[in-house]
Amino acid sequence: MSHGHVSADWYDQDRDEWVLLVEGGARLSLEGEGEIVLGPGDHLLIPAHVRHRVTWTDPARRTIWLAIHFD
Repeated sequence: MSHGHVSADWYDQDRDEWVLLVEGGARLSLEGEGEIVLGPGDHLLIPAHVRHRVTWTDPARRTIWLAIHFD
């Protein structure tokens, strides 16, 4: 869960990650892809070793994520 959260650093993970935004709003930046805006029900597959970070989550309401990491 996030509330006005942003990533301090870039993530570079060894495993794929599937992310579903359940509630709230967020923006993610993926290296080489630019910024992606997510709203409730939006989902995204982030392949292993694609550097990414959270650039914004809604400060006025909670943002709930479901993230699954897999090979």
